[in-house]
Amino acid sequence: MPSLAVPAPIVAFNSYFPLKSHPYIKPLEKTILKAPTLWIRPPRTALQVTDTLLSADVECLKWQAYLALRGLKSIKVRWDIAPEGAIGGSLPNLHVPMEESLVQSEKLKHSAGAEDGELLAAHSIPTWVDMKLKADSSSDPLEGYINQEARVESRAWVSLLEGVVHAALLVTRPQPSYLYTLLFPEAMPPLSESLQKILTAPPAPLTGLWSVLPPTGVRINTASILSQYKDAIISLSTRLGTDKWFLGSSEPTPLDALAFAYLHCILHSSDTIRIEVTRRVNLVAWEWRVRCLVREGFTR
Repeated sequence: MPSLAVPAPIVAFNSYFPLKSHPYIKPLEKTILKAPTLWIRPPRTALQVTDTLLSADVECLKWQAYLALRGLKSIKVRWDIAPEGAIGGSLPNLHVPMEESLVQSEKLKHSAGAEDGELLAAHSIPTWVDMKLKADSSSDPLEGYINQEARVESRAWVSLLEGVVHAALLVTRPQPSYLYTLLFPEAMPPLSESLQKILTAPPAPLTGLWSVLPPTGVRINTASILSQYKDAIISLSTRLGTDKWFLGSSEPTPLDALAFAYLHCILHSSDTIRIEVTRRVNLVAWEWRVRCLVREGFTR
């Protein structure tokens, strides 16, 4: 059976796109992970070089404070990874060597690719810290607080910080230009339940010819949020008083890590909300003391 020849027009067309061969490219050498590394959002540009290891994002900074206040040292940080490259599309993540991972299988720890370590989502960080410190924080029914009343009260303060205070940070944050949002679109995370309680009800459905268009967006009463924020900062300052840690705890708790993250971000925010904190000397002094402790826990 005669072989089929490629038609001359196709041969002529393919001649404009010749196939070329290139030498084999060797893969880059892997950098073996030797120390726990926290993936965070970038720090803000600061005059103090030592401040550049603290993330400008309150969620990432909260976990930085948690690690440092639990007594861990020499945790490395990196901020060259976009949130899309993290577990669940959100930072922070903790990248740990395989010998310090939560993996129980010895076979897996010595398998091919074990030098890449294990990547942990934020919710797994407390479990890893307990393993690292050979502790069991879940065995303490008081969660580090002085009594049951303080433990219950801590929930209210967490709700206040993640609700009113967080909303104030959002509404006073400088907005990028319209052109920037077009060139570098960023997915907006869903609003938390605490924020939804603060927002005004959505606008009523349109009528007439416009009724085919569903209402979009949210209504934000900035004046109301800032008024509630002012009351929250006054209450926070009064509750701290001259105590070393919030709610009179003898050692730092997760509430202290959260409070530090918000106070630090507020003190580097606009005057609209920063001035409410700078008027409270005890909050400023407490944030500075904790900031020094948190900075000591990280390296580049």
